[in-house]
Amino acid sequence: MVIVATLRALKYHGGVDLKDLAAPDPAAVEKGLPNLERHIENIRHRHGLPCVVALNHFTSDTKTELAVLRRHMERQGVPVVMARHWAEGSAGAEELAHAVVRLAESGTAQMRFVYEDADSLWNKMKAIATQIYGASDISADSAVRARIARLQQEGYGHYPVCVAKTQYSFSTDPKRRGAPSGHMVNIRDVRLAAGAEFVVMICGDILTMPGLPREPASSRIDIDDEGRISGLF
Repeated sequence: MVIVATLRALKYHGGVDLKDLAAPDPAAVEKGLPNLERHIENIRHRHGLPCVVALNHFTSDTKTELAVLRRHMERQGVPVVMARHWAEGSAGAEELAHAVVRLAESGTAQMRFVYEDADSLWNKMKAIATQIYGASDISADSAVRARIARLQQEGYGHYPVCVAKTQYSFSTDPKRRGAPSGHMVNIRDVRLAAGAEFVVMICGDILTMPGLPREPASSRIDIDDEGRISGLF
């Protein structure tokens, strides 16, 4: 399993403001490491898979910051590989490819899941929240509980559960950085994807579609009076 990380993301989870992420801050990298550790724990201990950290390199990254990450991951027994494919093409990802092959051939994978197909939808949702997100429990109002119960009764209980929540936190609050634990995950709504055969638990203030960044690429695309398109790249 490949876990993609950036030093910028670690600094963000270490408390640095978005506008300051390009500034060197080894202390913030170290402070943000618990977030990465949680992801590693989920992959290795919850799902039984070996992993490698692919560090997406930014030109603002410093050797000191990288050394903080490497030392910590070495203690965890997790390899870190620099990924520079954005600048060097396939050559920039060759080292990562070799690392993935070594993991695949190591024979250490013991794939497992946090819930069984036969578990109820409610218990599946609770397992995800408590085991993956570090929550203490889940909650839902009576209307949402009734919808979950109805889906169960209508024969959809064996479906897997997909979670729609903020990508910025293990909690449902995008402002809670790092690796929060003991929080409550409130299920705001549930939706059935009958064709794809899964149930979506919607948590917090999140839009399910479209999934766009703060500044989508479309905002830079234009077309002139002669039909020439600009801003694609």
